[in-house]
Amino acid sequence: MSPSPSLLAPVVLAAGQGTRMRSRVPKVLHSLAGRPMLAHVLETAESLGSETVHVVYGFGGERVAQALAGPSRRWHLQREQLGTGHAVAQALPAIEDAALVLVLYGDVPLLRRETLAELVAAWPEGGIALLTARLEDPTGYGRILRGADGSVERIVEERDATESDRAVDEVNTGILVARAAELRGWVAALRPDNAQSEYYLTDCIALARAAGRPVTAVPARDPEEVMGINDRVQLARCERVLQGRMARDLMQAGVTLRDPARLDVRGRVQAGCDVEIDVGVVLEGEVRLGDRVRIGPGCVLRDVTVEEDAEILPYSVVEQARIGPGCRVGPFARIRPGTDLAGTVHVGNFVEIKNSRIGRGSKVNHLSYVGDTEMGAGVNVGAGTITCNYDGAQKHRTRVGDDAFIGSNTALVAPVEVGRGATIGAGSVVTRDAPAGTLTLARARQTTVPGWQRPRKPRS
Repeated sequence: MSPSPSLLAPVVLAAGQGTRMRSRVPKVLHSLAGRPMLAHVLETAESLGSETVHVVYGFGGERVAQALAGPSRRWHLQREQLGTGHAVAQALPAIEDAALVLVLYGDVPLLRRETLAELVAAWPEGGIALLTARLEDPTGYGRILRGADGSVERIVEERDATESDRAVDEVNTGILVARAAELRGWVAALRPDNAQSEYYLTDCIALARAAGRPVTAVPARDPEEVMGINDRVQLARCERVLQGRMARDLMQAGVTLRDPARLDVRGRVQAGCDVEIDVGVVLEGEVRLGDRVRIGPGCVLRDVTVEEDAEILPYSVVEQARIGPGCRVGPFARIRPGTDLAGTVHVGNFVEIKNSRIGRGSKVNHLSYVGDTEMGAGVNVGAGTITCNYDGAQKHRTRVGDDAFIGSNTALVAPVEVGRGATIGAGSVVTRDAPAGTLTLARARQTTVPGWQRPRKPRS
């Protein structure tokens, strides 16, 4: 049976404290590929087309709900953590009887949409569809116990398992599908008769079987999908799995990665044709790379658009900026928020640009700082030039017209304007507007003192 998305009600359990993380941050808010691990679960659930995703939260209180609020997300507080069955019970009153409940976990973030769609499609009328996995090392997981005919009879948690039970390698993932009407009754019948004195959702399997209802086990095709996160070691392991997936997706989309194991994506990347990314690159937030973009080793890009044929040379940092077509940035450049580079702009080594628009074909090639500036096309900025944009209380803007030439070691003290085609002599401190098409010099007269003797240290 394949229910319509409107009848599917995902319930994400995210109330646990995660004591093994040894953190004051709620476990589900710990970062995975640049986003809270719970965000991955919610987005996968929403991809199934459900009108509402129910989230059961507890530890961290409103902090979790505020961090991941969304129009299709409904939040249910579990004041006491009394087990997974108790957690599901918090959401069930808000779900209509005819809906199919899909139970997910906020600390199991690697599940694919296709796997969940297969599980939902396998739901047997009136029963339970259960996602399982076969693991080489099933330690820590509840075991699937089957009858002589191979059907699922019950699940036993490891702490309650016998030695023979622990030898079973098929494990429960905790992820299941059941109609709300039946699940409501099974959850109400749960009893805390176990080592933890908790209400286990997994006991619903035995209750369903006792009522003669079918239980269908769907093995996960990739055991990595069901990896849970309980400590920082497991968090790091999931990080590498997810990074590997994203690297494969980029390569299949036509991106060349010099070493897929040495790329970190901490957000979303859209890439055009024939993009090349070298080793040690970090891509954060929303990153868009146009056709034939090249990213050198060691670069960090955060919330940026890099348009076609642009190149970011090694060890440059670009954040919240637009790099226009054919630009060349770096090496060792820093492009700060609010920067917009038009086409074929060159930004060289040890140059910092902040909150500025740089016109087409302009060059800022060496050891310069440009902040809060409107710069026209075809401008050449000499080495060591700075814009003095902050007076200690307010920021001021500098304006530089097309085809201006700024000599090396110039200080432009904002607010100031350099006219079109103007030339500023090297070493100038410009405090007043420089007229268009003229040479402006603003430096002390050079003086030589005849007969001057350098001080000498006395002989010992």
